[in-house]
Amino acid sequence: MDGDAFFAAVRDWARRIPDGERRVLAIAGAPGSGKSTLAEHLVERLDPGLAAILPMDGYHFDDRVLDPRGHRAVKGAPHTFDVGGFRVMLARLRANDEPEVAVPVFDRDLEVARAAARIIPASVRLIVAEGNYLLLDRAPWTDLLPLYDRTAYLDVPLEELERRLRARWEGYSMTPGDIAAKLEGNDLPNARTVVTERRAADWVVTWQGAPDPAR
Repeated sequence: MDGDAFFAAVRDWARRIPDGERRVLAIAGAPGSGKSTLAEHLVERLDPGLAAILPMDGYHFDDRVLDPRGHRAVKGAPHTFDVGGFRVMLARLRANDEPEVAVPVFDRDLEVARAAARIIPASVRLIVAEGNYLLLDRAPWTDLLPLYDRTAYLDVPLEELERRLRARWEGYSMTPGDIAAKLEGNDLPNARTVVTERRAADWVVTWQGAPDPAR
C-alpha cells in the first residue's frame, strides 16, 4: 500500500483504541528506507496527543561498550543494540501504569544515546516503535514480537537503498574507497539482513518520503 493508505489505515485503527488503553505499532525497514521519517509523518497525521514514537536507535550500545568488543566498525548491526533494554521499555509502555515514561533518543551529531530525552505521558494511546530490526526473525529480536499489536514494513528495493546510503556518505566528503568500505562492510549487509530475514508484517508500505538518516 502507499503512504496515504497506510496513514488512513492506522488512523482508523488508532481511533478505536479505548481511553486508558494502549497499543503498539512496530515499523521496520532497512537503513536508508525512510522508516523514521515515515513514523514522524504518521504521528503528525494522527489526532494530536494520540501517538508517540519509541525509536530503537536509543538502544545503541555506547562506543565504550563497542570498542572493547571490537564492534564499533559495525555499529548499527543487529548485535550492537541492547535488545533486552528495548523489550523492557516496550513492556513498561504497554503497561501504561505510570503518569509518564522517559525514553532514550539517539543523538546523531554526538553518536550517543541520550537517556530520558523524550517524555511519553499516560494519555498517549499508541506507541509507534520504529527501527531496522523490529521484525527480524532471529533471537533475541523475536522476543519483541509478543509486544506488538500491529506491524508495518517499509519496502524499498535494495538498489534504491544502496543509492541512498552511498549519497549519505558522499555528504561527508569521504573518499570513494572509504565509502565502499562503509557500504560493503556494514550498511549493505545490514540492509540485506532486514530485507531477507524479516517476519511478515500486517502492512507493507511503499512510501517515497525522505530517506531515513539513521544507520
